[in-house]
Amino acid sequence: METVWPLLAEARRWKEWTFLGRSDLERSGAPDPDGVGAVRRFTRVGVGSREEVVAWEPPGHLGYTMISGFPVRNYRADVVLEQEGQGTSITWSVRFDERVPGTGRVLTAVLHRIVSGFATGLARYAARTTA
Repeated sequence: METVWPLLAEARRWKEWTFLGRSDLERSGAPDPDGVGAVRRFTRVGVGSREEVVAWEPPGHLGYTMISGFPVRNYRADVVLEQEGQGTSITWSVRFDERVPGTGRVLTAVLHRIVSGFATGLARYAARTTA
């Protein structure tokens, strides 16, 4: 968990292990700059999202909401890290309401692919950096 948490929790590090070209803080949070209240900005080729950190419990839980960048309402994601033997279990859950009626199934599929890619990328990068 000591290796995985900083990769997940520090916005500027996301570009190391995701497909994102830019990852940074738009506004600092508390008690850590990446903590509660931080606004994170992630982009790739000029398209991206802005998210606000709403849960910060090192080294095991990061929660965030979507401010802009995806056509949904009430988006909330929670990432829970748990020690599992010599490794770390990553549970990444997302919930949202569709903004446009009838788009929920498509958006769920798209978000599942993105979030699964994030979790896989995080796990692989952490494994390489500790090997």
